[in-house]
Amino acid sequence: MEFAGLPAPVFCGVDWAEDHHDVALVDAGGTRLAKLRISDDPAGFTQLTALLTEHGDSKDHPIPVAIETSRGLLVACLRATGRPVFAINPLAVARYRDRHSVARKKSDAIDAAALANILRTDMAVHRPLPKDSELAQAIAVLARAQQDAVWDRVQAHNKLRSQLREFYPAILAAFAEKREGICSPEARTILAAAPTPTAAARLTRRRLQSLLKQAGRQRGIEAEADRLHEVLHREYLHQLPQVEEAFGRQTTALLRQMEAACTNADQLEAATREAFEQHPDAPSSPAFRAWGH
Repeated sequence: MEFAGLPAPVFCGVDWAEDHHDVALVDAGGTRLAKLRISDDPAGFTQLTALLTEHGDSKDHPIPVAIETSRGLLVACLRATGRPVFAINPLAVARYRDRHSVARKKSDAIDAAALANILRTDMAVHRPLPKDSELAQAIAVLARAQQDAVWDRVQAHNKLRSQLREFYPAILAAFAEKREGICSPEARTILAAAPTPTAAARLTRRRLQSLLKQAGRQRGIEAEADRLHEVLHREYLHQLPQVEEAFGRQTTALLRQMEAACTNADQLEAATREAFEQHPDAPSSPAFRAWGH
């Protein structure tokens, strides 16, 4: 059957899982043309492309595919073939399912058909994933990873700060005015050397100077060491000695987590920047200028 001189439109829905995917094809009238369960491997992908080809898929008229994620190997391979891929929000699939079925129980096969029918009825209101270059897709992966790393760093910072409020107000006071707070290399270095307020009170000016240099500070070392010495030697409330020691051990563990989070965020930021600067459109981007180019 022809549709305005072209093959009748067919729509594909894929309900994905970790080890398999359910596929459904429907035509313009909503009739299910095929259903298939494929494995999450090259053999399964070959089955999917063969099924699409069998129902009219071609380079000039690729069958659009709806799936509930924009990531993963299946999505990457579908995009590489040039087919339009639509990442549909799972909530939209659930609402569509509720409109057409009284059964509230989730079914992979039903969801695959629901995805195909969403494209059939509402494709105009959904946007396909962009036809990005390999470099652009790599930048997107790095940018998402860097964003997640920043969130991990914030979470690690909040855990550590909450811990320090329980027993170590001196270190919070020492870095209260610093832009990075206890996330700064100087704060982390001093906290690693003195994980309790009692240990901090034993730090000499010379030791503080050494720690500041170790943290990478190059200017105003003596003045900053004097300031820190004064703050850390003020009078503060204390936990009982054994309790303080226990808090110190826990702080050391939390500090290791924050160190890892900070390192991950910094390394991923550098990798994202390196990849971004390779893109031909980078010079016209505000981010490119913000990085000092």
